This record gives sequence, structure tokens and C-alpha cells, in this order.
Amino acid sequence: AQQPGTPLSDQEYHQFFKFLRITIQASTACHLRELYGCKNSLVQRLDEYENHGVIPPGPICSELPGNSFFHNFCTFSLYRCIMKKYFLKV
Repeated sequence: AQQPGTPLSDQEYHQFFKFLRITIQASTACHLRELYGCKNSLVQRLDEYENHGVIPPGPICSELPGNSFFHNFCTFSLYRCIMKKYFLKV
């Protein structure tokens, strides 16, 4: 284990910035969703990409304990955006 207060290794820096880039991209996708809604063609393409080409029709069950049911993928995605749980899966 690294000593607290020491800089990250090269590999750790790579992972750190990779996570930041992914989080910024997820945040940007959420911003688009909030601005334009789920019917927007760009938002739909992102949803299709996330789901191997097909947006699940619903209902959606997630890995989230206690609140695992969503009416459709749009509702699920909006929940992830609002709660900043970008990597929560269906």
C-alpha cells in the first residue's frame, strides 16, 4: 500500500484520469438528457449505444437495492443522472 500523502504511481494516475474523463462524459450525457429529454435523437442514440443497439422498453430492474424498479429506461436514466449514480446498471 502507498504511504498516505505520496503521489500516485503512473498506473494510478492513468486510472484516476480515466475515471474523471468517463465521469465528465456521463455528466455531459445527463445534461443533454435534462435539456432535451429522452425523445431527442442524440439521447436515444446514446441509450441505444449503452444497450447494444436497442433501448429496453421497460419495466427496468436495476442493481439498486430498495428502489430497483423503473417504468422505462428513460426514468431509470433520469434517476441515475439526478442521483449521480452514472454507473448503475440494469
